[in-house]
Amino acid sequence: MSQDRIEGTARNLGGKVEEGFGRVTGDAKTQVEGKIRQAAGAAQDLYGQARDTASDAAAQVQRQAAGFEEVVRDAIETRPYTAVAIALAFGWLVGRLGRAY
Repeated sequence: MSQDRIEGTARNLGGKVEEGFGRVTGDAKTQVEGKIRQAAGAAQDLYGQARDTASDAAAQVQRQAAGFEEVVRDAIETRPYTAVAIALAFGWLVGRLGRAY
């Protein structure tokens, strides 16, 4: 859980307390300020959730890339002639696709 999520949740709870206090005392200004603080806290919490999700996605991509690199490295080390033939074929295909007819 990121710092933004913790601060956002705390701000949201503080806003609810402030709104409730304004409601009990009949102070409309305190109620509105409480609602504004709740909205700011909710926005900060959502920002923290988005950052956490992006961080998790980046970590997953890194793990998958490391796995792919290991497979390619193993294939090149165990079958070097096949790897060279595949690289040549791929280069030829890319060259053919780049030509203007």
